Amino acid sequence: MEGGRKLFGSVRMPGAKNSVLPIMAAAVLCTGTVTITDAPVLSDVRACIRILNRIGCTVMLCGTNIRITPPEHPGSSIPPELMRSMRSSLFFLAPLLARTGQAEIGMPGGCRLGARPIDMHLEGLARMGAEITEKQEGGWMLKAPHGLKGAHITLRFPSVGATETLLMAACTAYGTTVLHGAAREPEVTDLAQFLQSAGAQISGVGTSELCIEGTEFLFGTQFAVCPDRITAATVMFAVAGCGGEVLLTNIRHADLHCCAQLLERAGCSIAPLGKSAAVIASSGRLRAPGSWQTGVYPAFPTDAAPLAAAALLRAQGESAVLDSIFENRFACAEGFCRMGAQASVCSRTLRLRGVPELCGAHVTAPDLRGGAALVLAALQAQGTSVITGTEHIDRGYENIAVLFSQLGGAVTAAEKQREGFEMAQ
Repeated sequence: MEGGRKLFGSVRMPGAKNSVLPIMAAAVLCTGTVTITDAPVLSDVRACIRILNRIGCTVMLCGTNIRITPPEHPGSSIPPELMRSMRSSLFFLAPLLARTGQAEIGMPGGCRLGARPIDMHLEGLARMGAEITEKQEGGWMLKAPHGLKGAHITLRFPSVGATETLLMAACTAYGTTVLHGAAREPEVTDLAQFLQSAGAQISGVGTSELCIEGTEFLFGTQFAVCPDRITAATVMFAVAGCGGEVLLTNIRHADLHCCAQLLERAGCSIAPLGKSAAVIASSGRLRAPGSWQTGVYPAFPTDAAPLAAAALLRAQGESAVLDSIFENRFACAEGFCRMGAQASVCSRTLRLRGVPELCGAHVTAPDLRGGAALVLAALQAQGTSVITGTEHIDRGYENIAVLFSQLGGAVTAAEKQREGFEMAQ
């Protein structure tokens, strides 16, 4: 990467990573073919396809459309190597349990952001009648030979993953399930609307209390994935830090409200255009917006915290962001410092003091969003930067080099690295 260029142009947002993965898993609940449109082509999506194939599903990937045809009798276990391929492998737990009466899984993989327990998933399923055994070699065996039963479940924290797991489990359970304290993220709403399109009886969608009347089966359907709000935030914070003017299309303004507020406090201009587009403009010389923190929706999203930090590395003044979700969200701070930033982490808080200039450096992506944040820092830096470990970034962005090249950034993906990624698929 050769930094120091402003960004101009327009870009359409793809479908959301955090929406398509649980929807792909939920397709296993259906008795007919599911067609998912506007799906992003990511390494995590391909990992999800490998799991679907392993349990007997027929999957066709054509551009941004995914067609999934579940078998009459799906498999009930996922090998450890496929479970470790991504955190979202956990989403297969409820569909396999509901369809086959049992599910055998290992510990899911994903970014090392700190403790990410699955106890709320398991506790909720146990309330619905699942018998859970922890395996000596790691992982769990769950059984519900007579089916799952509806229950009233109160989540002690509005976990997105637990909400989605229990939502899927409840759709074909016997009786009524009520989830109190459910997560309200747009991706949870998207999953609920997908399930509704397949015949699920769900009320309270978009609120913290979901009521699900179990049905005997779900049927095939076609569903368009919602836009990726974190990819949109990535572009917005890149323009903020580098300067320039970019039109974003296929966005939802409500999903980006907190990010837009922060950027306006920092001196950016954001002009909505209709219901699904906006123009962001920045001089590239921001002012520090002070302190803020992440939280569950509709608060500032944890995934966007490193991206916002990258945009503010050259801002005038001091900033601080506390991440209330993960204890290791800011592993990218080391890379920021290698580029000449003044950044420090204390517990869950990242503190920044703006510097006049960043310099190119060799850095390693520590995780998905931290890796993207290093790309944003390198776009601003004077000179050449090389980022390794980009397999993390490929999990959430179709091709981040192309994304920013089309806006005027000097970004290329090393051929050897890109070929390795293609072969891995």
